[in-house]
Amino acid sequence: MTQCSSVPLEQIEEVLDREVRPKLALHGGNIRSLDCRDGLYRFQLTGQCAGCPSAMLTTESLIRTTLLEALPQLKNVVLVRGVNQELLDQAKAILRGERPCG
Repeated sequence: MTQCSSVPLEQIEEVLDREVRPKLALHGGNIRSLDCRDGLYRFQLTGQCAGCPSAMLTTESLIRTTLLEALPQLKNVVLVRGVNQELLDQAKAILRGERPCG
């Protein structure tokens, strides 16, 4: 079982499933856990939230606040930016004239 300052990654995922993912889903997005070491939880935003100009605000106001309140053992919550395959696939679909989400 993966640990993060005595917090199992599964426990982080439970908080995300209960409080964060439903809100991100309203905007066509999701969150992918990358790792959790020494109290530092790292993640990426996916779907419509990946690369969104409001990603830092979303991270600060929703994700970081929610996780730090629910799991005070965490020291920090960090968004890892970058272009992931899902975002590339969406861009290619747009360029082909397709709707990227269905």
